[in-house]
Amino acid sequence: MDNVRVTHIGGPTALVEAGPWRILTDPTFDPPGRRYSFGWGTGSRKSTGPALDPDQLGPVDAVLLSHDQHADNLDDRGRELLASVPTVITTTAAARRLSTAPDVRGLRPWEQTVLEAPGRPPITVTATPARHGPPLSEPIVGPVVGFALAWDGQEHGVLWMTGDTVLFPALRELPRRLTVDTVLLHLGGVRFPISGPLRYTMTAEKAVELCALVNPRTIMPVHYEGWEHFREGRESIERAFAAAPGGLGDRLHWLPLPPP
Repeated sequence: MDNVRVTHIGGPTALVEAGPWRILTDPTFDPPGRRYSFGWGTGSRKSTGPALDPDQLGPVDAVLLSHDQHADNLDDRGRELLASVPTVITTTAAARRLSTAPDVRGLRPWEQTVLEAPGRPPITVTATPARHGPPLSEPIVGPVVGFALAWDGQEHGVLWMTGDTVLFPALRELPRRLTVDTVLLHLGGVRFPISGPLRYTMTAEKAVELCALVNPRTIMPVHYEGWEHFREGRESIERAFAAAPGGLGDRLHWLPLPPP
């Protein structure tokens, strides 16, 4: 499967077309304008709608859902879509809550499952560690995973989606386990007034540090725009990567954003 195409739909939502497979990440399709509660006194308003509606997607073979507890990663229309998708891969906690999809598989970090279909090359999906906030925050914000996709014939390494995470010790182990070719990097430096300076997703500075460790050939930022709670946008990300050693800035590739 040499032909891989990634289409950014908005926020964390991307359509990955790897050969005959069509895989959707974190489906969010609600229109802009609504404010959502994330719990514990936090929330945000969606400011940008999706580039495509669900009925414009075409068939989807699988959804990779990093977590189900926040509407900026799974909203109402995204939940409706799950019922029509053959396979959903997510956290073990989300798998217990999602009963409408035909095949829901819950993974813990470093667990694997395989996408298989007649006449198609299998894709191995590995759940990767993620922590959606500061130390000890998981009981409050809930569990999250990222996903690494591997298939026969990959020359340079896996396609990795980080999921919503900060840089923490378990992520620093990733280069010992996986060789990453392309990364879909969730950014935005999220923080909320109620918790002061604490961050709930990666800042541009920490993303540079992570990419220096992982050393991907291609870096695709996602989930840094379209919501009020993001604190760092494209300008901050570009500035941080341009100043990074090792030519990391040259590996940054911006997927087209949805129209305003």
